[in-house]
Amino acid sequence: MNEIEFYMHRCLDLAKNGLGYVAPNPMVGCVIVHHNTIIGEGYHQRYGEPHAEVNAIRSVKNKNLLSKSTLYVSLEPCCHHGKTPPCTDLIIAEKIPEVVIGTVDPYDEVAGQGIARLRNHGVKVDIGILRNKSIRLNKRFFVYHQKKRPYIILKWAQTADAFMDIERLPGTPAQPTWITSEKLRMLVHKWRTEEQAIIVGTITALKDNPRLNVRDWT
Repeated sequence: MNEIEFYMHRCLDLAKNGLGYVAPNPMVGCVIVHHNTIIGEGYHQRYGEPHAEVNAIRSVKNKNLLSKSTLYVSLEPCCHHGKTPPCTDLIIAEKIPEVVIGTVDPYDEVAGQGIARLRNHGVKVDIGILRNKSIRLNKRFFVYHQKKRPYIILKWAQTADAFMDIERLPGTPAQPTWITSEKLRMLVHKWRTEEQAIIVGTITALKDNPRLNVRDWT
């Protein structure tokens, strides 16, 4: 791993902290480096609140170093007014001379325009550092904007001989048959905390009436 990838990995690690809190926004992490030392870092913590770049810049104690530093961010900085002001404007205002980006933002309001705005103001921009990892982290966000549909996870449990349940006929006392272990059920509950919706089949709803909560995961 080279130095640039090291800092981008740190961005991605920070970004993961936003899982379950920032949707429908993407998870984004940012670090600011001066003379091979991270002097600031941040991530998008909650939907509607400041983006990763803002939190990273705010964390820098000596703001005079910003004009001599490189900003690393896992996703292209926004350049439009949404719930918060454009991050590109803040980067330009702080005179940060170089920005390293994991991948282009697929959202129509950004989609390369943030990069163009930075370059038009003399900022050196490098793109595509750990691009595949950056896209994979925000697979839900990319699928929604590129394919215009939700990202879908199919989950089921079955026995080694390919059964999902015993036959439960109307009027029989048969109860739901657990196939997964307690640890696997905990994992499923963790997955539920990371998604925006859960769908079950009609038979599951009628026979099991599942609570679909996250009681096994804090």
